[in-house]
Amino acid sequence: MVIPPRASAVPSTAEPDSQSPRERPIQLIAEHGRMAWQCMTGYGRRNAAETIMARYKHLIGPRLRARNAAAQAGEVALAVQVLNRMIREAKPVTIRQR
Repeated sequence: MVIPPRASAVPSTAEPDSQSPRERPIQLIAEHGRMAWQCMTGYGRRNAAETIMARYKHLIGPRLRARNAAAQAGEVALAVQVLNRMIREAKPVTIRQR
């Protein structure tokens, strides 16, 4: 799991070897910037996954209604198809002009 440090976070020591693994992102952000750190760690993908799950739970519901595994798999597959269709329909069509 990738958790961004607070904007006011500072490492406990200046030596990279004596820092804990939780302090390394602070140094990377200081050297490359927050957006570059997000690209390096894949933080944007995590954020997108959390957004999709929030949409799923809000629209479909937080729990499954079916009782056996086969019916649950079908319920999830159908819900994902509905969610994907909604996302495709709502996504704006943009054309990049040079």
